[in-house]
Amino acid sequence: MVNPIILDGKSLAEKSNLEIAKRANILTDKFKRPPALAAIIVGEDPASKTYVSMKEKACKSLGVKTMTHHVPEQATTEELLELIEAINQDSSVDGILLQHPAPKHIDEQKCFNAIALHKDVDGVSTNGYGNMAMGLEAFKSCTPYGIMRLLENFQIDCSGKLALVIGRSQILGKPMSALLLNADATVITAHSKTKNLEKLICDAEIVVAAVGIPKFINCKMLKKGSVLVDAGYHPSEKCGDVDMKGIEDIVSAYTPVPGGVGPMTINTLILNTVNAMEKNCSEQ
Repeated sequence: MVNPIILDGKSLAEKSNLEIAKRANILTDKFKRPPALAAIIVGEDPASKTYVSMKEKACKSLGVKTMTHHVPEQATTEELLELIEAINQDSSVDGILLQHPAPKHIDEQKCFNAIALHKDVDGVSTNGYGNMAMGLEAFKSCTPYGIMRLLENFQIDCSGKLALVIGRSQILGKPMSALLLNADATVITAHSKTKNLEKLICDAEIVVAAVGIPKFINCKMLKKGSVLVDAGYHPSEKCGDVDMKGIEDIVSAYTPVPGGVGPMTINTLILNTVNAMEKNCSEQ
């Protein structure tokens, strides 16, 4: 394969950020406050702190206000639910982000589901997922939606294609499969119990790797001319879920790591927050 398309999420996010900043400025002038995102982080997980800090920095650069609530590690599910409800009732907040993962003693899904649907800008609630899967109005999960925006921007047509999603997490694999299905792809969702995974990879025209294991997939398994989306990133190894050596000779398009999916995730979160303010303020 000669000169495959590089699905450059960094450049697309930068382009989208210009439009988001304009919209945020208009909203600030009109409603006398900026779009606002409340982030909740439970405990002292270093990776979670880094991710939230990155989101705060990105929001600030685009004129979106962030309010970060640092909750002690020993907090209970009930205490977290009380905080979420208080933010639900705060009309100056447009979106709520509960940083994943929460400590194991927290009922994370119960807390996700407590986020008001019109503030679920991270697309993590059960109702939001259901609406999204059924093609109804909902904030779509940020990483899967960011991937779909990336494919659309580079004119990757999913219709009729055999798509393989490797991973079935609540916030990535499952919603990714649903969005591809809604885009008229024929979708297979693979996971730890899947048999003959290598054969499925060889047959798929679109592969989304979301397993969270460094270089889990050798790119030489991929079908010639297929499209690869690597949704993994492992900072210590500076790689994704796919061993990319030789990728240019195999696929027709692929996401670089880093610089592919990651920038689109943060951009989509901020886009959803601005969309939330526009919708909620217009209905008041």
